[in-house]
Amino acid sequence: MNKKVKTKELFSTDCPFLKDLFEKSEYPWQILPEIKGLCAKLIENGIDGYHFIEEGVLVGENVKIAKTATIEPPCIIGKDTELRPGAFIRGNVIIGEKCVIGNSSELKNSILLNHVQVPHYNYVGDSILGDYAHMGAGSILSNLKSGGKNVVIHGDKEYETGLRKIGGFLGEHADIGCGSVLNPGTVIGKNTQVYPLSMLRGVFPENSIVKSQDKVVEKRPE
Repeated sequence: MNKKVKTKELFSTDCPFLKDLFEKSEYPWQILPEIKGLCAKLIENGIDGYHFIEEGVLVGENVKIAKTATIEPPCIIGKDTELRPGAFIRGNVIIGEKCVIGNSSELKNSILLNHVQVPHYNYVGDSILGDYAHMGAGSILSNLKSGGKNVVIHGDKEYETGLRKIGGFLGEHADIGCGSVLNPGTVIGKNTQVYPLSMLRGVFPENSIVKSQDKVVEKRPE
């Protein structure tokens, strides 16, 4: 099974203010250090169809934000997205359209594309989630190695990222089961399903079912 790790193999976006960044970055971890600067630029210049709800927080139409949600700027939120009670945005976050950020879910320095769901007790730090990616209740994208060393992506070869903090990269339609922990630098391919209570590290192929770290099967055509 081919363990794909390139940006274009995991994500596609027509979003005008993200497209150039995604196209110029061969690997998704190269995007992470650019998020802060991009947020600052978008906040300064504004985005057509978006408006400020407070300084440094720019939102599209029909965004629903619960009274008990917390947003630390800078933050960009696409139209028709919902932040439910207890959601915590810690800054340098870009959220696409029609997403759900749920109860006690925490995000920082991350990009979520469209239709992404992190609805229940999730942590997403230094990560990128593709269209329709879904995280089950209590699933975590861990972003810091216990020894504090730079994160290495363990794919068909070792990719030295030069970054100390990297969470996970979930390809389009990836589905992470409840209670799972993805260790720093884990990559889940497009249309891949992860079993609940999994603990994973490395790169997992697209169109697969991940039953455990060492048991991955190809999805059968429906």
